[in-house]
Amino acid sequence: MDLELLAKRLAAAKEPAYRLGQIWRWAADGAAGYDAMTNVPAPLRTALSADVAFSTLTVERESQSRDATVKTLFRTTDGRPVEAVLMRYRDGRRSICVSSQSGCPLTCTFCATGQMQFGRNLTASEILDQALHFRRLGPVNHCVFMGMGEPMLNLDAVLAAARWLPDLGITHRRTTISTVGWMPGLTRFVDEVEEPIRLALSLHAADPKLRSRLMPLNDRYPLVDVIAECRRYVELRARKVFVEYVLLAGVNDSQEQAAQLARLIDPKAFKVNLIPYNPTGAFDGSSRATIAAFKAVLDRAHVPATVRLTPGRDIDAACGQLAARAAA
Repeated sequence: MDLELLAKRLAAAKEPAYRLGQIWRWAADGAAGYDAMTNVPAPLRTALSADVAFSTLTVERESQSRDATVKTLFRTTDGRPVEAVLMRYRDGRRSICVSSQSGCPLTCTFCATGQMQFGRNLTASEILDQALHFRRLGPVNHCVFMGMGEPMLNLDAVLAAARWLPDLGITHRRTTISTVGWMPGLTRFVDEVEEPIRLALSLHAADPKLRSRLMPLNDRYPLVDVIAECRRYVELRARKVFVEYVLLAGVNDSQEQAAQLARLIDPKAFKVNLIPYNPTGAFDGSSRATIAAFKAVLDRAHVPATVRLTPGRDIDAACGQLAARAAA
């Protein structure tokens, strides 16, 4: 829902000031469309249906995994692909992963989105409409900005969308914004964001040369500087930073590389999420035994670490996979 356009149309129709909030409340509660808004005058509902699309996105393809994960490929009004995922967990979490850009300009070698042509930044409404789509399927309570794109390259729109999420049932403490280390946006996030929105760093290699090979942005913004900025976030906001570490077979998954990671990060400031790789063709994922051995090294060093569950492996749930398949 384009909230700016909606506000303009309501003002032009001389609707009372409360009407925008009234309509938004219906949308945030999962209403399927304007027709469901029984306390909104019928002529206005009809006019809005014709003039303000209920969503800025259209669904091109949607798949549901055996584990109930839902992966959706949307299109913007100008035809750009956008992906989002709903992950349902046995403990009651209903977590959504949303995109901040169509494509990504940062070309991380292990990421399907990084191999796509970059489209553009998404608007706040386009980001929010991914969340609203899944809210219409049922309650949601967690959100991660880890889909297509680098959120810190589109920080204003990302924050604008994130600040609406509590109305959908997703508190700021259950919202996480990820970055590969885009320093201008990261510095702004550290300095300006006072809400308890969580920060995640996509690290994937503690060795600078390997990280540059996997993530070319490391040449522009070296890991040591990114880590220092993350530590400043911890000191300023008193919240740990999540470290995302995708395990690639024979690339970054050795026990020595685990020890190098343990030496790099402060256990009091960081928590590591080890992520089994959902293959996109360029790399293979590490075996369970290798992942367990990697985690054991971190455990011995007292670095907090968990192995992330990987829902949706049977439906191309990794970032960019569905869009890449559709393009092919």
